[in-house]
Amino acid sequence: MFSSTFKYLIIIILIIIINYIGLIFSLDSIDGLSFSENITDGNSIVISSSGFVWPTPGYNTITSNYGYRNAPTSGAGTFHSGIDIGAPTGADIIAVFSGTVTYIGFSGPNGYTITISDGCYTCNYSHISPYFLVYVGQFINQGDLIATVGPKNVYGVPNNPYKDSAGNPTNGATTGPHLHFSLKMNGNSVNPLNYF
Repeated sequence: MFSSTFKYLIIIILIIIINYIGLIFSLDSIDGLSFSENITDGNSIVISSSGFVWPTPGYNTITSNYGYRNAPTSGAGTFHSGIDIGAPTGADIIAVFSGTVTYIGFSGPNGYTITISDGCYTCNYSHISPYFLVYVGQFINQGDLIATVGPKNVYGVPNNPYKDSAGNPTNGATTGPHLHFSLKMNGNSVNPLNYF
């Protein structure tokens, strides 16, 4: 009798230990120490030395850098306060850091935009889908899916001054689907590429 109970007890203890080990390896951080990689929807996301993750898993082509440039379309600025990442309509956009959603809506030349802040950093994800996945006041964890890349053309935006060459309304000042990602540190615009 004792040996049978003892066997069951050993099995239960082993199951608890195996589950505990699995839990440890599934966590993003332990005691504030981040692992170098997470897996989200089959895509690997890498945490930079600054603690940020890339916003478009699987897409990393920069189509317009931070800084001065020739404006690509009417309404676009000659100083580009972010980076443009080429990605198709519907591509996933994830949170580069944890924070609170402070804005969602159509934001002039940025088109449909989500703003997230952690108190020090504030970032805008622009030219996104008008079908918002988050809401103002929501706390977002790093790596959470927050939006998808929006289409070039959007309809139903009152007084939208942005149009393509055929006269169709666009998702802000854009020539095609992409993510415009901008970052501010303590209210000052910074080059996002310095943080990835």
